[in-house]
Amino acid sequence: MANLRDIRRRIKSVKNTAQITRAMQLVAAAKMKKAQDQALAGRDYADLLNQVLVNLKENVGEEAHPLLQTRDGGKELVLVISTDKGLCGALNTNVGKKIRAEVSKDADFVTVGRKLRNQLAKAGRNMVADFEVKDPVPFAEARPIAKFLTKAFLEGGYSKVSVAFANYVNVMRQEPTIVQLLPISTASLGEKQDYEGMGAEVKVKATDHGAALSKDYLFEPSGKDVLDTLLPLYINFQVYQMLVESRASEHSARMVAMKGATDNAKKFIKELTLEYNKLRQAAITAELLEITTAMRAME
Repeated sequence: MANLRDIRRRIKSVKNTAQITRAMQLVAAAKMKKAQDQALAGRDYADLLNQVLVNLKENVGEEAHPLLQTRDGGKELVLVISTDKGLCGALNTNVGKKIRAEVSKDADFVTVGRKLRNQLAKAGRNMVADFEVKDPVPFAEARPIAKFLTKAFLEGGYSKVSVAFANYVNVMRQEPTIVQLLPISTASLGEKQDYEGMGAEVKVKATDHGAALSKDYLFEPSGKDVLDTLLPLYINFQVYQMLVESRASEHSARMVAMKGATDNAKKFIKELTLEYNKLRQAAITAELLEITTAMRAME
């Protein structure tokens, strides 16, 4: 049985741990709020971009742009977005399970985040590129990633480009998601995706703007030229939105994990304090018995 000194040391150690986890919980909550604000700030831009793309879709055929053309054969390129740090529950593990279940064995991978990059490398998957993104996510840092994916697709080496990430639904729920980025489906072109605007709870489609899209527009110099400019912007914004969603998921998962750790530490402190008091009471009782026995012996 542990003595009183050992229990005091354990109580002090657990209290220090609880202070650290509490601080990490508060930091994660603040960062999560910033990531949410980032995603919400881009909704108006996405809405206007969707309106233009929906109208372009009606005026330009599917074969007008190579980013819209479906290809047969070829490999799949997957952008995997994970975290650089741990202590965020099963977030990365769930995304890894989703990849193993739905992505082909011969797929190539582009990674953002150290955790799944190491996991994929240990599994022997083919890694073609790795990117680092700051926190909070700058919009400019999504551009080279989108440019790399677009170039890889246009060069003909891949028939499909997908993105695997943790979609933020709410503070307690982050869903592992795999979304096809290229080729852009004309059925979904111009629609606001489930993950735009922070999670599947908000889903707004460009078709909701029917009154605004009922007019005929003239595009200069041509619809195809406008499409050549807008589609890279569309892809860039989609990649950025997924990065922001993943960061919001990371911080919310870490906040929940650290709150659980703090609560467990407090519970453990109560149990240790109770054990400490019991041992101290037993020690005092033993001393009193010794004193009483000695006094009676002297009588």
